[in-house]
Amino acid sequence: MTHAPIALLGVPWDRHSSHARGPALAPGAIRAALSNGAGNSFNTHGQDVSDQAVMIDVGDVAFISPDEEADAITRAVADQLALGRRVLSLGGDHAVTYPIFRAFAAHRADIAIVHIDAHPDLYDDFEGNPLSHASPFARIMEQGLAKRLIQIGIRASNPHQDAQAARFGVETYPPERFADALAGLPSGPVYLSIDLDGLDPSFAPGVNHYEPGGLTTRELLTLIAAIPGPVVGADVVELAPGRDHLDMTAMVAAKLVKELVGKMSET
Repeated sequence: MTHAPIALLGVPWDRHSSHARGPALAPGAIRAALSNGAGNSFNTHGQDVSDQAVMIDVGDVAFISPDEEADAITRAVADQLALGRRVLSLGGDHAVTYPIFRAFAAHRADIAIVHIDAHPDLYDDFEGNPLSHASPFARIMEQGLAKRLIQIGIRASNPHQDAQAARFGVETYPPERFADALAGLPSGPVYLSIDLDGLDPSFAPGVNHYEPGGLTTRELLTLIAAIPGPVVGADVVELAPGRDHLDMTAMVAAKLVKELVGKMSET
C-alpha cells in the first residue's frame, strides 16, 4: 500500500525530566546516527529511509513560550496528521508522549498504545509535577485517550504504579514474559512508544535511568515486526547523548527508526 512519507519530527524537550536532563539533545544525535557512514540507510523492508518519498524530516517542534510547550508539540503533530502523514518522533524524555498522543487521539479514537519501558510512567503526580516524564500514561489513560495500554519490559514499578495499572486496566509484561507480550499484541491501530531504557543497559547505555535486566535489541526488533495491526505513529524517547558510549545508543535508536519506518509503511 502506498502512503504519504513518514514524517520524522524532533521533540527537543526535557523540561519535565527527573534526576537529570539531556534527552532534549536526542533528535540531533539520532539524526547524526541515521546518516553515519558506518551504517546504511536501508531497512529490512528494502526501503531507503533517506528517500523523501519514504521518510521526510520535518525538523523540530518550535517552542516559543515555556507555558505553551506541550501545546506546541500537540499542534506540530496535528499539522502532520492533517497532511495524511504518519508521525515518528525523536526525543526528548517520556513527557513528550502525552502531548503527542493528544493529537493522535483527536485524529482517531481507536488507537492502542504499545509501550516499551523499564518503568510504567503511571505516577499520578511525580514530585508535584503531573506532566513529569514519569506520568504521561496516567494522563493519557485518565482522559480515555487510548483504547488499550500494553506495557512491555517493565521491571521497576512500585505499589502506587501497580495500583494505577490496575485502575486503568493496563496490560503489563515484564521482560521474562516477552513471549506472552508478543501473543498479546493488539490487532487494531497501534501507537508504539519506545523508551530506550526498556532495553538492557548493555544495549542502550545512553539513558539517565539504568535498570539492568531489560530487553535485547533483537527482542525489540522482533516485537516491532510482530505487531499485527497498522502502526499509525511512534516515538523513540529518553536518549541522553551525554551519557552515551561511542554513540551506541544513538545507533540503536537509528536502527529502530529505520525498522519503524518500514513497519509504519506496511498497511
